[in-house]
Amino acid sequence: MIQHSLSARTDAPSAVAVHMRQVFNYMTGGVALTGAVAWYLYAFMPQLLMKIATSPVMWLLIAAELGVVFFLSFRIQSLQPATALALFAGYSALNGITLAPLAFVYTGASIAQAFIVAACMFAAMSLYGYTTKRSLSAMGSFLYMCLWGLVAAMLVQALGSAFFGMGTETANTMSFVISLLAVPVFAGLTAWDTQKIKLIHAEVAGDEANTARAAVMGALTLYLDFINLFIHLLRLMGERR
Repeated sequence: MIQHSLSARTDAPSAVAVHMRQVFNYMTGGVALTGAVAWYLYAFMPQLLMKIATSPVMWLLIAAELGVVFFLSFRIQSLQPATALALFAGYSALNGITLAPLAFVYTGASIAQAFIVAACMFAAMSLYGYTTKRSLSAMGSFLYMCLWGLVAAMLVQALGSAFFGMGTETANTMSFVISLLAVPVFAGLTAWDTQKIKLIHAEVAGDEANTARAAVMGALTLYLDFINLFIHLLRLMGERR
């Protein structure tokens, strides 16, 4: 009995580590796929990319992205792990298309700088979330409320610019303020989401299919944290062309 208990305690951290490694591998693969698609379109199909960026097709792609995220979030338990992973890969590729026009707006050096800073912040906050013994649930709940506030502010900005004649200077100022608030929000969410992924693994451990599904959803969650962190840092730090 004592040996069995000690063995379980020894194996548990290893199982968590394997699961988290899989989550981060999926997440890193998604970011790499996004970057590859964005780079390919900008480097080899700039005219097509410009047409997409300035046409209603862009809104359709964004709607498709949202559809994939909501579908995965609400139907993950009914999907085969391979199907869920394929949908995550498809979402990452779609995101590469919708993010590629940023290369027309910001210099390559600015994009690289924002990416490196985002990667460093993400790594630091995720490591904190993984190693801390303190529960981050209260912080996570507060940050999610802040996130919905940011979403509402971005919606007001988009509608104001598109339909209500919001001036460029006002829109730019509002965008700057939103990004200034968004960076600490997504940095904090990175820590909370990392801890939450560990907690979810504890609930599904022993069920291979559910563990695989949890790895995909964890990767999607951290992917969204990183991409949003990168975008808002780029808006704050980026040098426009």
